[in-house]
Amino acid sequence: MTDLQPLADPLIHNLVHFTRLLRAQGLRGVPETTVAMLEAAEAVGLSDRDDVYYAFRAVVVARPEEVQLFDQAFELFFGSGRRWSPMEPIELKVHPRGPRAHVIAPTSLAADIGGEEPSEVSDEAGASAVTRLSKRDFADLTPEEYVQVQRLIARMVWQPADTKSRRWEPSRSGSRPDLRRTLRGLIGPSGDMMPLSMSGPKARRRPLLVLADVSGSMERYTEMLLYFVHAARGRLGRVEAFVFSTNLHRITRQLAHRDPKVALARVGGAVHDWSSGTLIGDALADFNRNWSRRIVRGGPVALIISDGWDRGDSDLLRTEMATFARNVHRVVWLNPLAGRSGFAPDTRGMRTVLPFVDDFLPVGTLSDLAAVVRLLESVPKRKR
Repeated sequence: MTDLQPLADPLIHNLVHFTRLLRAQGLRGVPETTVAMLEAAEAVGLSDRDDVYYAFRAVVVARPEEVQLFDQAFELFFGSGRRWSPMEPIELKVHPRGPRAHVIAPTSLAADIGGEEPSEVSDEAGASAVTRLSKRDFADLTPEEYVQVQRLIARMVWQPADTKSRRWEPSRSGSRPDLRRTLRGLIGPSGDMMPLSMSGPKARRRPLLVLADVSGSMERYTEMLLYFVHAARGRLGRVEAFVFSTNLHRITRQLAHRDPKVALARVGGAVHDWSSGTLIGDALADFNRNWSRRIVRGGPVALIISDGWDRGDSDLLRTEMATFARNVHRVVWLNPLAGRSGFAPDTRGMRTVLPFVDDFLPVGTLSDLAAVVRLLESVPKRKR
């Protein structure tokens, strides 16, 4: 098991970078650690995130005070929290020449930065690069950093919070008798006992609704945040997306293309008032009047991405924002400027909408996006 000859294997590549991150965090990180984690991954598999977490922690952590450092490194490298939602099951198969993973671990962040050969990738391309980029404001990124952050966003793994559907499914701990299954059970050897089958509400993913400001004041952040929306569509499946400045535009179909570059190019071609003024109240009025009935089914979580600079009527904004908030499960306002030192939501638009906002978060860095992901993973089933 110590033969690491197939170093180009994505799993080994990722574990090498994770070991470097552990060493940077002050934990034990040596080549033997990589080998031990590889053996642990073979033993527990990669289909359950909790199994991987505890297996790696058992290999790395030697003292109780190291648990917190390990948790920070695990979350930074493998994504938000310890929840696992791979696109398809991952299985390890051991061959005579050594271990080989058939699918890249979907949570790795540092393995695909740059495209260099594994032996030529520096430490900075792994742990330190992710740490540095996670705190960099999107408006200050160089072109090379911009591409790297886009890759990191695309590789973030998260599982949105579930909610209860109106549909029912068989459940041992359900609250309602399932008469169809009960009657079917009367045919057979246990028919005399008439066992009562139960059913409970079926779990479903809560949809996501995004309204993104593409006015001139948001120009430095718009493309990166739309890239995040495109990645979210791959996680949830059901995402409705709109952009607005002086007018509202539905871009759900344009974002449906699998390639984010093609998708964003189609968005740019469909939106003709890009980088113009901001009329948030008019955009919300358009949505409430023309789109709300068909879009808000299922109680979506609504993300409004805007810095709050509005040149429209404040009374209209207040009225339409109140209507919008009543129709969705939760309103999350994302402001790219909110994370800056000394920021206060003093603009007229922000003061008008804040009473109707459930969560107000910054969204100017990769770390801010990770906080948004954590929020979407923990949205309560019932509206408060």
